Amino acid sequence: MRLLMSRVQVKAKWVLPFFLFTFLPLNAQKLTVANATVNAGRTGYMQPITATFELRNKSKRKLIIESVKPDCGCTAVEYPKEVGANDKFTIKMTYDARMLGHFQKMAAVKSNGSEKPVYLTMKGIVLTELVDYTGLYPLSIGDLLLDKNDLEYDDVNKGDHPVQEIHILNNSEETMTPNVMHLPPYLTALVTPEKLEPGKAGTIAITLNSEKLRDFGLNQTSVFIAKKLGEKVSQDNEVPVSAVLLPDLKDYDAVSKALAPQLQISTTDVDFTDFGGKSKKTAEILLVNTGKTTLEIRSMQMFTRGVKLTLSSTKLEPTQTATMKITGIAADLQKVRTKPRILMITNDPDHAKVIINIRLK
Repeated sequence: MRLLMSRVQVKAKWVLPFFLFTFLPLNAQKLTVANATVNAGRTGYMQPITATFELRNKSKRKLIIESVKPDCGCTAVEYPKEVGANDKFTIKMTYDARMLGHFQKMAAVKSNGSEKPVYLTMKGIVLTELVDYTGLYPLSIGDLLLDKNDLEYDDVNKGDHPVQEIHILNNSEETMTPNVMHLPPYLTALVTPEKLEPGKAGTIAITLNSEKLRDFGLNQTSVFIAKKLGEKVSQDNEVPVSAVLLPDLKDYDAVSKALAPQLQISTTDVDFTDFGGKSKKTAEILLVNTGKTTLEIRSMQMFTRGVKLTLSSTKLEPTQTATMKITGIAADLQKVRTKPRILMITNDPDHAKVIINIRLK
């Protein structure tokens, strides 16, 4: 019996350490990096530039960061010493930018979260002079900067071919081939130059062919600008386009104008700057026909969502009046990208197009 117990005890002494050896790695700390290489972009000479790395302690134990050592004294690092279980954190690398041209800097992260160091890399470019384009190009599709994100073709007559231009800038380190997607039949686009080198500016000229517009009044669509062929369309690269095609009233002479309908409108401005804490607000506008013949309101259209309207009558005999009620929805108007307006098309030769502006600020 003693011999048997001795053998069991000896066996147990060997089994326990092996059990611990196989169990510990399963619970070892784990350090993960969302993106080990970060392009910090452009900076000017001697203007320090910073890259921020997102990391995570994917274990159930506290992470201890022993050191973060950059590969040269030109780079400073900022990091936490301890990180809680399953917590996210950041490490920042700042390059002093004392050499012109492209740069690539590395740092080694040593911690109890990995057996080997985790390497982080920042890259970018140092220019002789950094130009601030934010005022000239306030909009962006990634690294493609634009000076506008909506196009309006106003007061278009049949036969017109107006052109709108979007000025663009390649703010990346790679050559782009900008293009315009989902063009309707009445729009054509020309991108100059076809290939946009890093730091260079270009133009997207979009021409409207009015003969291909089917309806008078407001015609709306959206086109999408891509940095290269094959990119997906989304709200981020959407450019709303609106065109107002006027009815043909050129044949009115002095005699016929004297007998024409005449629109008198109480106001063309609606103030929705203050909803008073309410979700909706309504304004009224009075329309009067002061002419000699029937006034026809041929079209009423909104440039943006968030507005509802009703009109008591679309045909007004001489001296007759109509009431237009405009209701603004606060939640929807806060999200609009373009200036909210209402377009009215009439048969009054002096007021063929009437724009009612809605003020939000």
